[in-house]
Amino acid sequence: MTPNFASIMPQVIAVWCEELGHEVNFVCYTGKEDLQRELPKDMDVLFIGAFTHAAQFAYALSNLFRKRGAITVLGGPHARSYPEDACKYFDYVLGLTDRIVLENLLREAAPHRPMGKRMAAPRQPKHLPGVKERWRFIEPTIAKAPWIKIVPMISSLGCPYTCSFCVDSTVDFQTLSHDQIREDLRFLLTRLKRPIVGWHDPNFGMRFEETMDAIEGSVPPNRIDFAAESSLSLLTESRLRRLQRSGFRAILPGIESWFSCGNKSKTGQTVGLEKMKRVSEHVNMVLRFIPYVQTNFVLGLDEDEGREPFELTKRFVEMTPGAFPAYSLLSSFGRSAPLDLVLQRASRVLSVPFHFLNNNSATNVRPKNYALDELYDHIIDLRRHSFSLRSIGRRLRANRGAIALGLNFVRALSSEGAGRIRYDSKVRKLLATDGSVRSFFEGDNAVLPAFYHNQVQRDLGDMWKWLPAGALSHDPNAYRDEMAANGNSIAANGNSIAANGNSMAANGKSIAAVSA
Repeated sequence: MTPNFASIMPQVIAVWCEELGHEVNFVCYTGKEDLQRELPKDMDVLFIGAFTHAAQFAYALSNLFRKRGAITVLGGPHARSYPEDACKYFDYVLGLTDRIVLENLLREAAPHRPMGKRMAAPRQPKHLPGVKERWRFIEPTIAKAPWIKIVPMISSLGCPYTCSFCVDSTVDFQTLSHDQIREDLRFLLTRLKRPIVGWHDPNFGMRFEETMDAIEGSVPPNRIDFAAESSLSLLTESRLRRLQRSGFRAILPGIESWFSCGNKSKTGQTVGLEKMKRVSEHVNMVLRFIPYVQTNFVLGLDEDEGREPFELTKRFVEMTPGAFPAYSLLSSFGRSAPLDLVLQRASRVLSVPFHFLNNNSATNVRPKNYALDELYDHIIDLRRHSFSLRSIGRRLRANRGAIALGLNFVRALSSEGAGRIRYDSKVRKLLATDGSVRSFFEGDNAVLPAFYHNQVQRDLGDMWKWLPAGALSHDPNAYRDEMAANGNSIAANGNSIAANGNSMAANGKSIAAVSA
């Protein structure tokens, strides 16, 4: 996990453990640390918070430290998405977690093998430790960031929208303490010359006036820079003026599709070309007030068919040159959202290793309206258009400020732009030349192709030898089968991505080792 995207919940767990009288060692793992050296060998309990694309590494780490006598606990998005699979490799697997769940776990702290114990709170916590309480764990984390250093904060949990693709759609919306926001922002001004705050709210600004009152009441103008994810439907011109005055420098709205999700973009039932034009006009308005805007799209949705969705996105890039377009492949994440059950019941989910479920390395959903090679042709063409030298130049000319210019330039030429074009082109070639790859993604063969097996082995490095037998595969329909066994059902309408890999979620990938 890059330090600037390190999540809040692992820091919260560390604070709560200290308050309960335990000695805590905390590491934000960026891929460079030697965890066998940084984590104590004689620990009693190891907590790991992980996104799904880090699951295989987390499984290997758990196996290593279980053999050394530790109790291991998994939390975060993967634990919520795939608890059935995670229980094979951890003593405890946590869903929604509050302090009571943590206290009960540490009071018991016993091995549960061969199958771990699932624990969860009935709802999200009503209070989370703020920046001041978490600073001991924030400071060494952001110190690892070479240039921009972002402090994570959160003002709300859950979401009032009921989008079937969203992990927060079944979590009750609630605001957190505005007094704590004021205290934390004032504290930051005593620690950093010019702080940068990343709001981890699923949808920042749902209680816009109250939240902005708290920010403006505690921060002098132009003293803190802010970034947030928010829906276009919330970003009116008057609100954008207020955000600009308060120091907001980056906004990440979700567009997702030109043929669905109209409530997020304030376009209602309007679809296709007319929606694209309205969204482009809106985003250009946002760019007049906010220098850095990332627009998020999902590729391969059931509502999409043929070339039109991709051609519309290319036109959007032309009409909205200042926005950075971020593309995700349609993915399903176990039980993270109601839509996952719909896809599993339709037998459309594949057993793609967790390592590749980062919304870009592979899709684990058979597209409804595209052959896979056709879909990749469209995706590669769209990426080449979006990150051509011409598009990059137009984007840079439309940007204002050093941060926006720098981020757009680096991201376009790194793994997010040119790197993904190379990777997608390699996968497209394999679909044409390697029968094992094509048959795997068409669901005819469950054997993992060598290309993907070798990539996991290379990426895990020294931890590969600790990966438990069978941990490269999983049952993609475990959620469906459990619901059928329990006689339950969930009705999910609509179709989009169940995304847990790229958002600023409250649970992320950090590691807290607790010695009782």
